[in-house]
Amino acid sequence: EPVWILLLLFSSTVDWLNALYVAKHRGTKKAKTGIVVSVIFNIGLLVAFKYSGFIYENINALFGTNLEIPSFTLPIGISFYTFQSLSYVIDVYKGEVVAQKNIMKFYMFVSLYHQLVAGPIVRYQHIMHEIDNRKFNIKDISSGIHRFCIGLFKKVCIANVAAEFVAKYMDGDIGALTTGEAWFGVIMFSTQIYFDFSGYSDMAIGLGKMFGFHYHENFNYPYTANSATDFWRRWHITLYVWLKNYLFDPLTLKFRNLGTTGILLAVMITFLLSGFWHGASITFIIWGLIHGTAICFDVFTRKSREKLSAKLPGWLFSFIQIFITFHIVAVSFIFFKSPDLYTALDIINGALSVNFGLFGKWYAVYSAPFIMMIAGFLLQFIPESFGEKVIEVSGRLNWVVKAAAFAVLIIIIYQVVGRQQVPFIYLEF
Repeated sequence: EPVWILLLLFSSTVDWLNALYVAKHRGTKKAKTGIVVSVIFNIGLLVAFKYSGFIYENINALFGTNLEIPSFTLPIGISFYTFQSLSYVIDVYKGEVVAQKNIMKFYMFVSLYHQLVAGPIVRYQHIMHEIDNRKFNIKDISSGIHRFCIGLFKKVCIANVAAEFVAKYMDGDIGALTTGEAWFGVIMFSTQIYFDFSGYSDMAIGLGKMFGFHYHENFNYPYTANSATDFWRRWHITLYVWLKNYLFDPLTLKFRNLGTTGILLAVMITFLLSGFWHGASITFIIWGLIHGTAICFDVFTRKSREKLSAKLPGWLFSFIQIFITFHIVAVSFIFFKSPDLYTALDIINGALSVNFGLFGKWYAVYSAPFIMMIAGFLLQFIPESFGEKVIEVSGRLNWVVKAAAFAVLIIIIYQVVGRQQVPFIYLEF
Protein backbone atom coordinates (compact mmCIF):
# COMPACT_ATOMS: atom_id res chain seq x y z
CA GLU A 1 0.00 0.00 0.00
CA PRO A 2 1.34 3.48 -0.88
CA VAL A 3 0.96 4.65 2.73
CA TRP A 4 3.86 2.40 3.75
CA ILE A 5 6.24 4.61 1.77
CA LEU A 6 5.82 7.08 4.63
CA LEU A 7 6.98 4.39 7.05
CA LEU A 8 10.07 3.75 4.93
CA LEU A 9 10.87 7.49 4.86
CA PHE A 10 10.28 7.81 8.61
CA SER A 11 12.49 4.80 9.37
CA SER A 12 15.22 6.08 7.05
CA THR A 13 15.11 9.55 8.59
CA VAL A 14 15.51 8.19 12.11
CA ASP A 15 18.52 6.05 11.14
CA TRP A 16 20.06 8.89 9.12
CA LEU A 17 19.85 11.18 12.16
CA ASN A 18 21.15 8.42 14.44
CA ALA A 19 24.16 7.88 12.19
CA LEU A 20 25.00 11.61 12.22
CA TYR A 21 24.70 11.60 16.01
CA VAL A 22 26.91 8.52 16.31
CA ALA A 23 29.52 10.02 13.98
CA LYS A 24 29.59 13.26 15.95
CA HIS A 25 30.10 11.48 19.27
CA ARG A 26 32.18 8.48 18.12
CA GLY A 27 34.31 7.08 20.92
CA THR A 28 31.97 8.29 23.66
CA LYS A 29 29.04 6.81 25.53
CA LYS A 30 26.73 9.04 23.52
CA ALA A 31 27.67 7.11 20.37
CA LYS A 32 26.61 3.87 22.05
CA THR A 33 23.33 5.56 22.94
CA GLY A 34 22.76 6.25 19.24
CA ILE A 35 23.36 2.58 18.42
CA VAL A 36 20.97 1.43 21.14
CA VAL A 37 18.27 3.81 19.91
CA SER A 38 18.70 2.57 16.34
CA VAL A 39 18.56 -1.11 17.36
CA ILE A 40 15.47 -0.61 19.55
CA PHE A 41 13.77 1.50 16.88
CA ASN A 42 14.31 -0.99 14.03
CA ILE A 43 13.43 -4.04 16.11
CA GLY A 44 10.41 -2.13 17.36
CA LEU A 45 9.26 -1.54 13.79
CA LEU A 46 9.55 -5.25 13.01
CA VAL A 47 7.71 -6.21 16.19
CA ALA A 48 4.92 -3.70 15.58
CA PHE A 49 4.32 -4.41 11.91
CA LYS A 50 5.45 -8.01 11.48
CA TYR A 51 5.05 -9.79 14.81
CA SER A 52 2.21 -7.98 16.58
CA GLY A 53 -0.39 -10.47 15.32
CA PHE A 54 1.74 -13.38 16.57
CA ILE A 55 2.18 -11.71 19.96
CA TYR A 56 -1.53 -10.91 20.36
CA GLU A 57 -2.58 -14.44 19.37
CA ASN A 58 -0.27 -15.99 21.95
CA ILE A 59 -1.37 -13.57 24.68
CA ASN A 60 -4.99 -14.48 23.97
CA ALA A 61 -4.16 -18.19 24.02
CA LEU A 62 -2.12 -18.04 27.23
CA PHE A 63 -4.28 -15.71 29.30
CA GLY A 64 -7.72 -16.25 27.80
CA THR A 65 -7.98 -12.62 26.76
CA ASN A 66 -9.79 -11.36 23.68
CA LEU A 67 -7.41 -8.74 22.35
CA GLU A 68 -8.15 -7.63 18.81
CA ILE A 69 -5.57 -9.02 16.37
CA PRO A 70 -4.04 -6.27 14.18
CA SER A 71 -5.08 -6.81 10.57
CA PHE A 72 -2.93 -4.37 8.59
CA THR A 73 -0.89 -5.61 5.65
CA LEU A 74 2.84 -6.21 6.03
CA PRO A 75 4.76 -3.13 4.79
CA ILE A 76 6.59 -4.32 1.70
CA GLY A 77 10.35 -4.71 2.12
CA ILE A 78 10.35 -3.90 5.85
CA SER A 79 12.50 -6.91 6.77
CA PHE A 80 15.14 -5.84 4.28
CA TYR A 81 15.31 -2.07 4.63
CA THR A 82 15.40 -2.22 8.44
CA PHE A 83 18.44 -4.52 8.20
CA GLN A 84 20.11 -2.26 5.66
CA SER A 85 19.67 0.99 7.55
CA LEU A 86 20.54 -0.63 10.90
CA SER A 87 23.79 -2.06 9.49
CA TYR A 88 24.61 1.42 8.16
CA VAL A 89 24.37 2.97 11.63
CA ILE A 90 26.50 0.17 13.12
CA ASP A 91 29.13 0.58 10.39
CA VAL A 92 29.27 4.33 11.10
CA TYR A 93 29.80 3.51 14.80
CA LYS A 94 32.61 1.08 13.92
CA GLY A 95 34.25 3.66 11.67
CA GLU A 96 33.88 1.52 8.54
CA VAL A 97 31.92 4.18 6.64
CA VAL A 98 31.54 7.94 6.80
CA ALA A 99 28.08 9.17 7.73
CA GLN A 100 26.11 10.37 4.69
CA LYS A 101 25.17 14.02 5.23
CA ASN A 102 22.83 14.27 2.25
CA ILE A 103 19.51 12.80 3.33
CA MET A 104 18.28 12.41 -0.27
CA LYS A 105 21.25 10.19 -1.08
CA PHE A 106 20.53 8.13 2.02
CA TYR A 107 16.89 7.80 0.97
CA MET A 108 18.14 6.50 -2.36
CA PHE A 109 20.32 3.89 -0.64
CA VAL A 110 17.43 2.58 1.45
CA SER A 111 14.77 2.72 -1.26
CA LEU A 112 16.61 1.31 -4.30
CA TYR A 113 13.65 -0.46 -5.85
CA HIS A 114 15.76 -3.12 -7.59
CA GLN A 115 16.38 -4.97 -4.35
CA LEU A 116 14.13 -3.26 -1.82
CA VAL A 117 11.42 -5.89 -1.49
CA ALA A 118 13.40 -9.17 -1.50
CA GLY A 119 17.11 -8.51 -1.52
CA PRO A 120 19.97 -8.96 -2.00
CA ILE A 121 20.58 -7.13 1.29
CA VAL A 122 22.81 -4.21 0.34
CA ARG A 123 25.21 -2.69 2.86
CA TYR A 124 25.98 0.99 2.51
CA GLN A 125 29.73 0.38 2.21
CA HIS A 126 29.12 -1.79 -0.87
CA ILE A 127 27.65 1.03 -2.94
CA MET A 128 28.64 4.26 -1.14
CA HIS A 129 31.05 5.27 -3.90
CA GLU A 130 28.47 4.52 -6.59
CA ILE A 131 25.90 6.71 -4.83
CA ASP A 132 28.16 9.69 -5.44
CA ASN A 133 30.03 8.60 -8.57
CA ARG A 134 27.93 6.30 -10.70
CA LYS A 135 29.17 5.62 -14.20
CA PHE A 136 26.92 4.39 -16.98
CA ASN A 137 28.39 2.38 -19.83
CA ILE A 138 27.03 0.16 -22.55
CA LYS A 139 28.86 -2.88 -21.17
CA ASP A 140 27.08 -2.68 -17.80
CA ILE A 141 23.72 -1.98 -19.44
CA SER A 142 24.14 -4.97 -21.77
CA SER A 143 25.33 -7.19 -18.93
CA GLY A 144 22.43 -5.99 -16.76
CA ILE A 145 19.85 -6.82 -19.43
CA HIS A 146 21.43 -10.25 -19.89
CA ARG A 147 21.33 -10.93 -16.15
CA PHE A 148 17.76 -9.66 -15.86
CA CYS A 149 16.63 -12.01 -18.62
CA ILE A 150 18.26 -14.96 -16.87
CA GLY A 151 16.36 -14.12 -13.70
CA LEU A 152 13.11 -13.64 -15.59
CA PHE A 153 13.53 -17.05 -17.24
CA LYS A 154 14.23 -18.68 -13.86
CA LYS A 155 11.10 -17.16 -12.37
CA VAL A 156 8.61 -17.58 -15.22
CA CYS A 157 9.74 -20.79 -16.90
CA ILE A 158 10.98 -22.82 -13.92
CA ALA A 159 9.81 -21.41 -10.56
CA ASN A 160 6.24 -20.68 -11.64
CA VAL A 161 5.86 -24.06 -13.35
CA ALA A 162 7.28 -25.81 -10.29
CA ALA A 163 4.69 -23.89 -8.24
CA GLU A 164 1.92 -25.76 -10.09
CA PHE A 165 3.29 -29.09 -8.87
CA VAL A 166 3.82 -27.67 -5.38
CA ALA A 167 0.17 -26.56 -5.29
CA LYS A 168 -0.89 -30.06 -6.31
CA TYR A 169 1.34 -32.08 -3.99
CA MET A 170 1.85 -29.78 -0.97
CA ASP A 171 -1.30 -27.63 -0.87
CA GLY A 172 -3.94 -30.21 -1.75
CA ASP A 173 -5.15 -33.28 0.11
CA ILE A 174 -1.98 -33.92 2.13
CA GLY A 175 -3.40 -37.01 3.82
CA ALA A 176 -3.84 -38.77 0.48
CA LEU A 177 -0.24 -38.33 -0.66
CA THR A 178 1.79 -41.38 -1.57
CA THR A 179 5.47 -41.55 -0.63
CA GLY A 180 6.51 -40.60 -4.14
CA GLU A 181 4.06 -37.71 -4.34
CA ALA A 182 5.19 -36.31 -1.00
CA TRP A 183 8.86 -36.39 -1.97
CA PHE A 184 8.08 -35.02 -5.43
CA GLY A 185 6.25 -32.10 -3.83
CA VAL A 186 9.17 -31.42 -1.49
CA ILE A 187 11.69 -31.52 -4.35
CA MET A 188 9.48 -29.27 -6.46
CA PHE A 189 9.27 -26.70 -3.66
CA SER A 190 13.06 -26.85 -3.29
CA THR A 191 13.23 -26.17 -7.02
CA GLN A 192 10.63 -23.41 -6.87
CA ILE A 193 12.13 -21.47 -3.99
CA TYR A 194 15.65 -21.59 -5.43
CA PHE A 195 14.70 -20.44 -8.92
CA ASP A 196 12.15 -17.97 -7.54
CA PHE A 197 14.54 -16.31 -5.10
CA SER A 198 17.71 -16.53 -7.19
CA GLY A 199 15.67 -15.34 -10.18
CA TYR A 200 14.60 -12.24 -8.24
CA SER A 201 18.22 -11.67 -7.16
CA ASP A 202 19.40 -11.99 -10.77
CA MET A 203 16.82 -9.43 -11.89
CA ALA A 204 17.75 -7.06 -9.05
CA ILE A 205 21.47 -7.37 -9.82
CA GLY A 206 20.74 -6.86 -13.52
CA LEU A 207 18.61 -3.76 -12.92
CA GLY A 208 21.25 -2.43 -10.55
CA LYS A 209 23.89 -2.73 -13.28
CA MET A 210 21.67 -0.85 -15.71
CA PHE A 211 21.56 2.04 -13.21
CA GLY A 212 25.26 1.94 -12.33
CA PHE A 213 25.10 -0.12 -9.12
CA HIS A 214 27.00 -3.37 -8.57
CA TYR A 215 25.35 -5.51 -5.91
CA HIS A 216 26.96 -8.54 -4.31
CA GLU A 217 25.95 -12.01 -5.45
CA ASN A 218 23.24 -13.73 -3.42
CA PHE A 219 23.49 -17.36 -4.61
CA ASN A 220 26.30 -19.66 -5.64
CA TYR A 221 25.03 -23.14 -6.59
CA PRO A 222 23.63 -23.82 -3.08
CA TYR A 223 22.39 -27.34 -3.82
CA THR A 224 25.94 -28.47 -4.59
CA ALA A 225 26.91 -27.70 -0.98
CA ASN A 226 28.65 -30.54 0.86
CA SER A 227 27.53 -29.47 4.34
CA ALA A 228 25.05 -27.18 6.07
CA THR A 229 27.86 -24.70 6.70
CA ASP A 230 28.77 -24.75 3.02
CA PHE A 231 25.11 -24.36 2.09
CA TRP A 232 24.86 -21.06 3.96
CA ARG A 233 27.96 -19.77 2.21
CA ARG A 234 26.03 -20.29 -1.03
CA TRP A 235 22.35 -19.57 -0.15
CA HIS A 236 21.02 -16.04 0.48
CA ILE A 237 24.64 -15.01 0.88
CA THR A 238 23.89 -11.40 1.79
CA LEU A 239 21.67 -12.50 4.69
CA TYR A 240 24.32 -15.00 5.84
CA VAL A 241 27.01 -12.29 5.80
CA TRP A 242 24.69 -9.83 7.61
CA LEU A 243 23.88 -12.35 10.34
CA LYS A 244 27.54 -13.31 10.68
CA ASN A 245 28.81 -9.72 10.95
CA TYR A 246 26.09 -8.24 13.15
CA LEU A 247 24.83 -11.18 15.21
CA PHE A 248 27.00 -14.30 15.17
CA ASP A 249 30.40 -12.57 15.57
CA PRO A 250 29.25 -10.37 18.51
CA LEU A 251 27.69 -13.47 20.15
CA THR A 252 30.88 -15.52 19.80
CA LEU A 253 32.77 -12.62 21.37
CA LYS A 254 30.22 -12.56 24.18
CA PHE A 255 30.53 -16.33 24.74
CA ARG A 256 34.29 -16.56 24.11
CA ASN A 257 34.97 -17.99 27.57
CA LEU A 258 32.74 -20.99 26.81
CA GLY A 259 34.96 -22.34 24.03
CA THR A 260 33.25 -24.62 21.51
CA THR A 261 30.04 -24.52 23.56
CA GLY A 262 29.93 -20.76 23.11
CA ILE A 263 30.29 -21.10 19.33
CA LEU A 264 27.51 -23.68 19.16
CA LEU A 265 25.28 -21.52 21.34
CA ALA A 266 25.94 -18.54 19.05
CA VAL A 267 25.04 -20.69 16.02
CA MET A 268 21.73 -21.81 17.53
CA ILE A 269 20.73 -18.28 18.62
CA THR A 270 21.65 -16.88 15.19
CA PHE A 271 19.55 -19.41 13.29
CA LEU A 272 16.70 -19.25 15.77
CA LEU A 273 16.49 -15.51 15.10
CA SER A 274 16.98 -16.10 11.38
CA GLY A 275 13.90 -18.31 11.39
CA PHE A 276 11.96 -15.72 13.36
CA TRP A 277 13.08 -12.99 10.94
CA HIS A 278 11.41 -14.92 8.13
CA GLY A 279 8.09 -15.04 9.93
CA ALA A 280 6.26 -15.20 13.25
CA SER A 281 5.46 -18.89 13.15
CA ILE A 282 6.66 -22.03 14.88
CA THR A 283 7.37 -23.53 11.43
CA PHE A 284 9.93 -20.82 10.60
CA ILE A 285 11.54 -21.24 14.00
CA ILE A 286 11.85 -25.01 13.44
CA TRP A 287 13.28 -24.30 9.97
CA GLY A 288 15.96 -22.12 11.56
CA LEU A 289 16.70 -24.63 14.31
CA ILE A 290 17.13 -27.44 11.75
CA HIS A 291 19.84 -25.43 10.01
CA GLY A 292 21.45 -24.42 13.28
CA THR A 293 21.51 -28.04 14.45
CA ALA A 294 22.95 -29.20 11.11
CA ILE A 295 25.78 -26.65 11.37
CA CYS A 296 26.51 -27.76 14.95
CA PHE A 297 26.62 -31.33 13.63
CA ASP A 298 29.21 -30.16 11.08
CA VAL A 299 31.37 -28.83 13.90
CA PHE A 300 31.10 -32.02 15.96
CA THR A 301 31.79 -34.42 13.08
CA ARG A 302 34.49 -32.54 11.19
CA LYS A 303 37.32 -34.87 12.23
CA SER A 304 35.22 -38.00 11.71
CA ARG A 305 34.28 -36.86 8.20
CA GLU A 306 37.93 -36.15 7.40
CA LYS A 307 38.83 -39.72 8.40
CA LEU A 308 35.97 -41.13 6.33
CA SER A 309 36.98 -39.08 3.29
CA ALA A 310 40.42 -40.72 3.38
CA LYS A 311 38.81 -44.19 3.11
CA LEU A 312 36.37 -43.50 0.27
CA PRO A 313 36.88 -42.41 -3.36
CA GLY A 314 36.67 -38.64 -3.60
CA TRP A 315 33.67 -38.60 -5.95
CA LEU A 316 31.72 -41.01 -3.72
CA PHE A 317 32.40 -39.04 -0.55
CA SER A 318 31.38 -35.78 -2.28
CA PHE A 319 28.20 -37.39 -3.60
CA ILE A 320 27.23 -38.68 -0.14
CA GLN A 321 27.80 -35.27 1.46
CA ILE A 322 25.86 -33.39 -1.24
CA PHE A 323 23.04 -35.95 -1.14
CA ILE A 324 22.66 -35.72 2.65
CA THR A 325 22.96 -31.92 2.71
CA PHE A 326 20.35 -31.46 -0.01
CA HIS A 327 17.84 -33.69 1.77
CA ILE A 328 18.36 -31.92 5.10
CA VAL A 329 17.68 -28.62 3.32
CA ALA A 330 14.68 -30.09 1.47
CA VAL A 331 13.12 -31.42 4.68
CA SER A 332 13.66 -28.04 6.36
CA PHE A 333 11.75 -26.45 3.48
CA ILE A 334 8.71 -28.53 4.45
CA PHE A 335 8.46 -26.40 7.58
CA PHE A 336 9.31 -23.24 5.63
CA LYS A 337 6.46 -23.88 3.21
CA SER A 338 3.81 -25.19 5.58
CA PRO A 339 1.29 -22.75 7.10
CA ASP A 340 1.32 -24.64 10.41
CA LEU A 341 3.06 -27.46 12.23
CA TYR A 342 0.30 -30.00 11.58
CA THR A 343 0.57 -29.58 7.80
CA ALA A 344 4.34 -30.00 7.94
CA LEU A 345 4.02 -33.19 10.00
CA ASP A 346 1.39 -34.55 7.58
CA ILE A 347 3.77 -34.04 4.64
CA ILE A 348 6.61 -35.71 6.54
CA ASN A 349 4.30 -38.57 7.44
CA GLY A 350 3.48 -38.99 3.75
CA ALA A 351 7.17 -38.92 2.83
CA LEU A 352 7.94 -41.61 5.41
CA SER A 353 4.92 -43.80 4.65
CA VAL A 354 5.18 -47.18 2.93
CA ASN A 355 2.83 -46.23 0.10
CA PHE A 356 5.26 -46.37 -2.81
CA GLY A 357 2.92 -45.26 -5.58
CA LEU A 358 4.61 -42.47 -7.48
CA PHE A 359 1.92 -40.24 -8.96
CA GLY A 360 -1.82 -40.40 -8.70
CA LYS A 361 -2.17 -39.15 -12.30
CA TRP A 362 0.43 -40.63 -14.60
CA TYR A 363 -0.09 -38.06 -17.30
CA ALA A 364 2.06 -35.70 -15.22
CA VAL A 365 5.07 -37.90 -15.98
CA TYR A 366 4.71 -37.27 -19.69
CA SER A 367 3.72 -33.62 -19.62
CA ALA A 368 6.07 -30.88 -20.84
CA PRO A 369 6.02 -29.08 -17.45
CA PHE A 370 7.19 -32.26 -15.73
CA ILE A 371 10.11 -32.63 -18.14
CA MET A 372 10.93 -28.94 -17.68
CA MET A 373 10.98 -29.37 -13.93
CA ILE A 374 13.26 -32.38 -14.05
CA ALA A 375 15.63 -30.37 -16.24
CA GLY A 376 15.37 -27.40 -13.87
CA PHE A 377 16.03 -29.60 -10.87
CA LEU A 378 19.12 -31.15 -12.47
CA LEU A 379 20.41 -27.70 -13.45
CA GLN A 380 20.85 -26.96 -9.75
CA PHE A 381 23.59 -29.58 -9.54
CA ILE A 382 25.74 -28.66 -12.53
CA PRO A 383 29.37 -27.94 -11.58
CA GLU A 384 30.13 -24.29 -10.91
CA SER A 385 32.96 -24.37 -13.47
CA PHE A 386 30.53 -25.50 -16.18
CA GLY A 387 28.16 -22.62 -15.47
CA GLU A 388 31.03 -20.12 -15.58
CA LYS A 389 32.17 -21.61 -18.91
CA VAL A 390 28.69 -21.20 -20.41
CA ILE A 391 28.61 -17.54 -19.33
CA GLU A 392 32.08 -16.99 -20.77
CA VAL A 393 31.20 -18.57 -24.14
CA SER A 394 27.86 -16.72 -24.36
CA GLY A 395 29.68 -13.46 -23.77
CA ARG A 396 31.80 -14.04 -26.90
CA LEU A 397 28.82 -14.62 -29.21
CA ASN A 398 28.18 -11.97 -31.84
CA TRP A 399 25.19 -9.66 -31.56
CA VAL A 400 23.12 -11.53 -34.17
CA VAL A 401 23.24 -14.79 -32.18
CA LYS A 402 22.54 -12.90 -28.95
CA ALA A 403 19.56 -11.14 -30.51
CA ALA A 404 18.18 -14.47 -31.80
CA ALA A 405 18.61 -16.08 -28.37
CA PHE A 406 16.90 -13.11 -26.76
CA ALA A 407 13.96 -13.42 -29.19
CA VAL A 408 13.62 -17.14 -28.45
CA LEU A 409 13.69 -16.39 -24.73
CA ILE A 410 10.91 -13.81 -25.06
CA ILE A 411 8.79 -16.29 -27.06
CA ILE A 412 9.28 -19.01 -24.42
CA ILE A 413 8.41 -16.62 -21.61
CA TYR A 414 5.34 -15.42 -23.51
CA GLN A 415 4.15 -19.01 -23.95
CA VAL A 416 4.65 -19.87 -20.27
CA VAL A 417 3.75 -16.65 -18.48
CA GLY A 418 0.01 -17.14 -18.90
CA ARG A 419 0.00 -20.48 -17.11
CA GLN A 420 -0.16 -19.14 -13.57
CA GLN A 421 0.59 -15.83 -11.87
CA VAL A 422 2.74 -16.62 -8.85
CA PRO A 423 4.12 -13.80 -6.65
CA PHE A 424 7.74 -13.97 -5.51
CA ILE A 425 8.01 -16.05 -2.35
CA TYR A 426 10.18 -13.57 -0.48
CA LEU A 427 7.70 -10.75 -0.98
CA GLU A 428 6.01 -12.23 2.10
CA PHE A 429 8.96 -11.31 4.28
